[in-house]
Amino acid sequence: MELISLKAVCKRYIRGSSTVEVLRGIDLGIESGETTAIVGASGVGKSTLLNIMGALDRTTTGEVFYRGEPSTSLDEKSLARFRNRSIGFVFQSHHLLPEFTSLENVMLPALIGGVSRDEAIVRASELLDSVGLKNRLSHKPGELSGGEQQRTAIVRALIQNPDVVLADEPTGNLDTVTAEEVFELLLKINRERSTALVVVTHNETLAEKLSRTIRMVDGKIAEELKA
Repeated sequence: MELISLKAVCKRYIRGSSTVEVLRGIDLGIESGETTAIVGASGVGKSTLLNIMGALDRTTTGEVFYRGEPSTSLDEKSLARFRNRSIGFVFQSHHLLPEFTSLENVMLPALIGGVSRDEAIVRASELLDSVGLKNRLSHKPGELSGGEQQRTAIVRALIQNPDVVLADEPTGNLDTVTAEEVFELLLKINRERSTALVVVTHNETLAEKLSRTIRMVDGKIAEELKA
């Protein structure tokens, strides 16, 4: 059974008197543990597709299934609980809370999910240690380098042991060397945890490191390549 399955997914927005069709009949399946890159020009619907896959947005028509269960059967509270437990998000901008330390930022999803504070501290500390940030636990985002901020954001996405990590241009704000390091970290997580990984990226070189590449054109899947 596929982890995530999209069937005839369309997404339209009303802007004034116009209707903008962003996704046009997307059929796509994501298997447990696989790595997938989504590439294409700006404005073809890559981020919208990722948001729908991660239950951050709903379809206009079509359906999204998680382990065979349709998402339309879930209310907003249930969707939020599902996102917290099953999906890790990493964005181009790290979205770390500036007033919180690295440790507190990473703990937050676990605390929201009902994990005890002591358990959240243990989980967050171990994750930060695993990516070389053992000595940055008490540092706030403004005291971290760009690469350290993104590594913190990545392990925050992992604290609930999600089935899949969805990353939207996770290296877009980083220099070439740091971008390579962050991408290798995502691949390392996939290998060690068998966490499915879906990455939206403009970087074709990095996309080639993943097992499958989905190329989008005008809101549709135009091509699918496997490594």
